[in-house]
Amino acid sequence: MTALTSLTGLCPPPAVVRPSPDWLRVEDTLGKGLPQDYKELVTAYGPGRFSGFITLYQPHAPSEWTDLTGPMPARLRGQIEEVQQAARHPWRLPHSPENLLAMGVTDNGDYLFWVTQPTDTPDEWTVAVNEALGAPWFTYNGSLTEFLVSVLSGTTSVPMFPEDLLDHAPAFTPSALTSSAPAADARMPVSTRAIRDWANANGYDLPERGRVPIEITEAWKRANSR
Repeated sequence: MTALTSLTGLCPPPAVVRPSPDWLRVEDTLGKGLPQDYKELVTAYGPGRFSGFITLYQPHAPSEWTDLTGPMPARLRGQIEEVQQAARHPWRLPHSPENLLAMGVTDNGDYLFWVTQPTDTPDEWTVAVNEALGAPWFTYNGSLTEFLVSVLSGTTSVPMFPEDLLDHAPAFTPSALTSSAPAADARMPVSTRAIRDWANANGYDLPERGRVPIEITEAWKRANSR
């Protein structure tokens, strides 16, 4: 059984999916090949969220903040080093930023990257997860599809993911975004701790652990965009 077969059994894809991207054009834009499993994922599911939490970047997405071929991957590579250097106690990066290609984000502001080594063998790339471009990091030694299957089945626990992620059965929700408006402001990395501290200081009932409700995240953004 392939990883994609396991994933579609766990999270059925939508009945209607947008046409597949022109992968030759996508890879030409990026200047590198992409893992075959990712191409099959995009073809099977299209844009959307897994378990209401994990969003994968898509080629030529309506929002530049989730566009694999847009500015976000390069922007995040630069921000990784900026955040690390600005830390009071800098940590050792487990992967060189030049070997990281952003390809996903969570509702809590965690980023998913491919570790693009070996560069010319994308089917051997592994997955790294990072909490808002700071520490800690988590590396999964397998493909993106295998990572999704392992996380959504409860086999792998990612330390920075909420403990209640699997309280409901895994599901995939297609994206309704069709305009070019940003889905979220990703110009600066979102600190989940900053949101929690702000929410508690402003009277929101927010547990210490678990998923940050989207309404609280949006309220934090409105309060900090002035």
